[in-house]
Amino acid sequence: MKVSVRGHLIDLLAFKGLVGRRKKRIARAPASAIPVHPVNELAQQIHPAELKLLITQVTDETRTTRSFRLAPAPGSAALPCFRAGQYLSIKAEVDGVGITRPYSISSAPYQAVGPDGFYEITLKQTRDGFLTGHAWDHWQAGAVLTSSGPAGTFYHEPLRDAAKIVGLAGGSGVTPFRATAREIVDGDLDAELLLLYGCSAEDDIPFYHELQELEARAQGRFRMVNVLSCEITALEGCEQGFITAEIIRKYADVANASFFVCGPQAMYDFVRGELAQLGLPPRRIRREAYGEIKAIAAYPGFPAEVVGQTFGARVRIGETDVEIPAQATETVLVALERAGLCPPSQCRSGECGVCRSLLVSGDVFVVPDGDGRRAADRALGYIHPCSSYPLSDLEIEVPRGAK
Repeated sequence: MKVSVRGHLIDLLAFKGLVGRRKKRIARAPASAIPVHPVNELAQQIHPAELKLLITQVTDETRTTRSFRLAPAPGSAALPCFRAGQYLSIKAEVDGVGITRPYSISSAPYQAVGPDGFYEITLKQTRDGFLTGHAWDHWQAGAVLTSSGPAGTFYHEPLRDAAKIVGLAGGSGVTPFRATAREIVDGDLDAELLLLYGCSAEDDIPFYHELQELEARAQGRFRMVNVLSCEITALEGCEQGFITAEIIRKYADVANASFFVCGPQAMYDFVRGELAQLGLPPRRIRREAYGEIKAIAAYPGFPAEVVGQTFGARVRIGETDVEIPAQATETVLVALERAGLCPPSQCRSGECGVCRSLLVSGDVFVVPDGDGRRAADRALGYIHPCSSYPLSDLEIEVPRGAK
């Protein structure tokens, strides 16, 4: 109902007739129920639970990095909008096991708009990458992928973040910053980005020439500094070693910036100590969801006595009640996937809560950096299986979305 603002007293008087007008509108409404409310229909378009995406282009960015361009599969609606820094959770079956893996969208939001709109995700090939090897072998132009809608909170929010962003990236962690840089230079993001990118080899920097070109057009709103850990390099203007507090102070306006960190776990562990030297309040540091910790046995606080042990887990999903093995050094989510249960999951980092399950009995180790549970969930015994590791026999109730 439209109400025009004309003055305090007049506006108050206008509300006198609202109840009567509402009753008349209800009386004129059809008796049959609306199948899908227009607001719900719009919400489903903006935040779809699932997308079908057609691979239209495959590009080798470096010797270890590959980009996949994704468009709506035939018969699908237009791509939902997103914010630079968000991710897609790709669903796949590898060797008979249903899994999900989150990948940052490396293209910019403006590139997803219109009939020719697309997303891009960029994967770095790793020796222990469960889905990466499958993608290298099977993801070709013409293949259709199943994905979540865009998700995550690793984006610039003016109400929360400073106008100056300092991005600390390593490996494939450059991908959300590529999206952010593009949106700053050619899109609608009103911010500045200084990107400090750590890499082990100068010939393995994804988007190197593209980011150089963006920097040249950015009029000071985007700058990239490469930090190479190799001993010899021909690149001009780069730093050698790792992203240290000293290097951060050299290039960044530390007192007036928000820090965004994205990269492999080893980089997170190192950068955590360097950022601590800067005395930053926690609200000015944001970390991308980086998936499960791959070496949990070496994580501070993880009990060494359970390493190598396998426990039993009784799992209830609706009417299904099964017993499965659960290794102490793998997450409860991985145990569920290995058993073919395909639980709902998305971020795999304890952030989104999609895999939220009830721990009926038993003990788990919850990664402090990945404990995204609400206080009430912690008190009532709920866990996020993607960031929980079994320390004993378990009994859990998993959401009905699992198969």
